[in-house]
Amino acid sequence: MILEAVMLHVKKGLEAEYEEAFRQASGLIRSMKGYCSHELQRCLEVEGKYLLIVTWETLEDHTDGFRRFPEYIQWKELLHRYYEPFPTVEHFEKVELN
Repeated sequence: MILEAVMLHVKKGLEAEYEEAFRQASGLIRSMKGYCSHELQRCLEVEGKYLLIVTWETLEDHTDGFRRFPEYIQWKELLHRYYEPFPTVEHFEKVELN
């Protein structure tokens, strides 16, 4: 299981519009091979700051799957215009502690 984590900064005054666009875009990501779950968290201290967390079965399901399908183009069209600066996507794997 891979965790994709993205800190998002939405342009001032567009937060409500962004959240609605994200609701629409959510159906696109849910349909992808290897998708497990996702959530969008709104920061309480900083207006316009969000944390996107997506879980994938494998890293390749995100990097070679989702990003190379027509659904990603739709995702970009719905969401990318809201970000400033453009976000950096990072991937994490769980550290086994036992």
